[in-house]
Amino acid sequence: MPGLLRGVARTAVVAGTATAVSNRVSRRQQGRWAQQDYQQAAPPQPAPAPQPAAAPPPADMGSKIDQLKQLGELKAQGVLTEAEFEEQKRRILES
Repeated sequence: MPGLLRGVARTAVVAGTATAVSNRVSRRQQGRWAQQDYQQAAPPQPAPAPQPAAAPPPADMGSKIDQLKQLGELKAQGVLTEAEFEEQKRRILES
């Protein structure tokens, strides 16, 4: 009889543990699905508005020289690459 009782008790413990684990897994999975549904139903974020084009600089030569000096400083600091420097320089001189 003690062996039978021990076997029944062991079965009850195993079954209870399996039920608890199964329920926890189910709750976690339902939470993940709910989160996916929420993310899919969320309204899309609006795209950022395009920035307006910079106003053309004044046409006087002193202003162009100042802009070219600033451009040269940015290149010397490593902010601009050679290609970017040349492109900006061309734009300043054409304006």
